Amino acid sequence: MGNKPPNFSNSDNPAADHPSLLTRTLTFLHLPAANVWLFLCPDTLSFDWSMDAVPLVRGLADWRNLHTAAFYLGFLLLAWFGLRSTHQQVAPKHTRDTNGKVHHNHVANGKNNGNANGHGYTHGGGDREHTADTDSPHVEPHGAAATAVQNGACEARTPPPLPASETVALFSLGMLAIPFLPATNLFFYVGFVIAERVLYIPSMGFCLLAAVGMRCLYVRVQCRSSRAVLVYCGAALVLLFGVKTVLRNQDWQNEEMLYKSGIYVNPAKAWGNLGNVLKNQGQMEEAEQAYRNALYYRRNMADMLYNLGLLLQENKKLSEALHYYKLAIGSRPTLASAYLNTGIILMNQGRLDEAKHTFLTCADIPDENLKDPHAHKSSVTSCLYNLGKLLHEQGHQEEALSVYKEAIQKMPRQFAPQSLYNMIGEAYMRLNKLAEAAHWYQESLKAKPDHIPAHLTYGKLLATTGQKTEAEKYFLKAIQLDPTKGNCYMHYGQFLLEESRPREAAEMAEKAAHLDGGEFDVVFSAAHMLRQASLNEAAEKYYGQAASLRPDYPAALMNLGAILHLNGKLYDAEANYLRALQLKPDDAITQSNLRKLWNIMEKQGLRTSTTAP
Repeated sequence: MGNKPPNFSNSDNPAADHPSLLTRTLTFLHLPAANVWLFLCPDTLSFDWSMDAVPLVRGLADWRNLHTAAFYLGFLLLAWFGLRSTHQQVAPKHTRDTNGKVHHNHVANGKNNGNANGHGYTHGGGDREHTADTDSPHVEPHGAAATAVQNGACEARTPPPLPASETVALFSLGMLAIPFLPATNLFFYVGFVIAERVLYIPSMGFCLLAAVGMRCLYVRVQCRSSRAVLVYCGAALVLLFGVKTVLRNQDWQNEEMLYKSGIYVNPAKAWGNLGNVLKNQGQMEEAEQAYRNALYYRRNMADMLYNLGLLLQENKKLSEALHYYKLAIGSRPTLASAYLNTGIILMNQGRLDEAKHTFLTCADIPDENLKDPHAHKSSVTSCLYNLGKLLHEQGHQEEALSVYKEAIQKMPRQFAPQSLYNMIGEAYMRLNKLAEAAHWYQESLKAKPDHIPAHLTYGKLLATTGQKTEAEKYFLKAIQLDPTKGNCYMHYGQFLLEESRPREAAEMAEKAAHLDGGEFDVVFSAAHMLRQASLNEAAEKYYGQAASLRPDYPAALMNLGAILHLNGKLYDAEANYLRALQLKPDDAITQSNLRKLWNIMEKQGLRTSTTAP
């Protein structure tokens, strides 16, 4: 944090940011009383007491001020009780008898000899005066007592006196109050309203205070039946609090139960955290409803708006996700992760100018007063990475490199740079600066030796520079790192095809299409390689699969028509050519293929005349 105190949002401690001095004062005076009430009656407990879990005390008419006054009055009375002087000792008197012997008359108050406060022990009843009188008759002890006296073992063993009630009370108050001081907002504002964790040490003082109170009551009550009632009440209190502990432990068995238990106290925070748990469990519909419940209670929670947007984005509800990301940015304009995902959605929707503007806005957010600086820097770096990637795909390699270098400057230590370095290598590759490209590919592999994209791109570079054997090693290493990734087989297949090894290329293509059957680029490339290897039946299968993945993509329909044309399925070929021309009427290749097809059909008597498309 740069030797600075942390910055908290308004929702963490609403009173700290309230403009009214009276509201701040009354609320902060009330909070210690609310904490003590958790000791006295822990009926309602919660993992989080931020936001509006304890409403602000806005004026003197609020009835909670009576609780505040009672708390401080009781606290002051206990402090006075603990600090007052209780040991009124009387100096011992010395007298001399007629025989010249000194008598020591020990006069002490009851606290030292077992009076009603129970600080000492009486032996045989009340205070006594012990004198040495030589005129008293000597009495021989009898029986066991005589034996003990003769052995010199009959010494009075008085148990050590218990500490004074006032001393224990004062010590208890100190243990109760002093560890709690940092949480009072007296010296600085804290990031919570009530936090039960700060009561762990004060609870020890509270237990001592309760114990000394019970002791005082016990020694002051003389009636045996009253003492029995007191003992039974104390036992019942311990039993009830023990039961409460057992019941509360059930809430702490897992996160889901804990967050559900806090819905009554802090519904916004509890529902939000519960949504995160449900999402991790794969219960997406329940998680979405939990997020919406949280926003029902507090509509401006940026983190919750972002989490809901993220969930919707993962469920392919991009327009709705974009709406919630924008709401999150409106609630917290420094939330870099919301800018990042907004830009990614805009890129996927083809709104490239808006995506650029979003990424640039994120990059310009100042690095001050942030809730999570490390996460912020990581998101800013990711925004710059995606902006550079966008520029790279548009062919603006120099601009992309400038953005990538800015990303490196802003990159935090914990950011994984391998993808960034790999894209820098790609940009240099497009600029035909092969030495620089090789350097950044190697940097990517140094950052993450098992980074598969860097193996593939570096393999392509080596193949381009004529280092075929080394290139093949990198392609094979990529496959070895993840044998389930079809893209690795695809790149290796393209390398084999360029090396005039079509059969091997076809084998790699079929593996790729089998593993990544839902990826259009992989399936389409596999079909192309199979066609190059003259495996037209297999090529037809994958061209058809590619066309089903993107039914409105003209190139997919044209290529499917072409392979059907080659395989003699003329009517099916015609249908696909015509569909492709509906989507792209001015495509010269499709028009040419269709004319050739009609010529064949006319020669075979399948068509009477040819009309140019």
